[in-house]
Amino acid sequence: QVQLVESGGGLVQAGGSLRLSCAASGGTFNIYFMGWFRQAPGKEREFVAAIRWSDSIRYYADAVKGRFSATRDNAKNTVYLQMNSLKPEHTAVFYCAVHPSGCRTYSYWGQGPQVPVPS
Repeated sequence: QVQLVESGGGLVQAGGSLRLSCAASGGTFNIYFMGWFRQAPGKEREFVAAIRWSDSIRYYADAVKGRFSATRDNAKNTVYLQMNSLKPEHTAVFYCAVHPSGCRTYSYWGQGPQVPVPS
């Protein structure tokens, strides 16, 4: 059973920074992508960033380019999301997810810590 354990969420003041972590464990699978998604209050879940595991190529949503940065620790099957200069509109639940090799999409999801950024 694949498990994704996220940490690092919590309230952050506007202008502050936060780093989320997501560790994948269990099961037997090869990672194609590990990604981050967010769901703001009243909105659909949307893509934030992803890392292609084979070569560390990173992809970002236009809305977060230059503000968020995804990195990884290959040995730990862990991905990080560094978020800087946060604003109230960044308030969301953040989910990490794994897209295993051979699968069509993201198949495993983290629990989704909240990141409130009060105005």
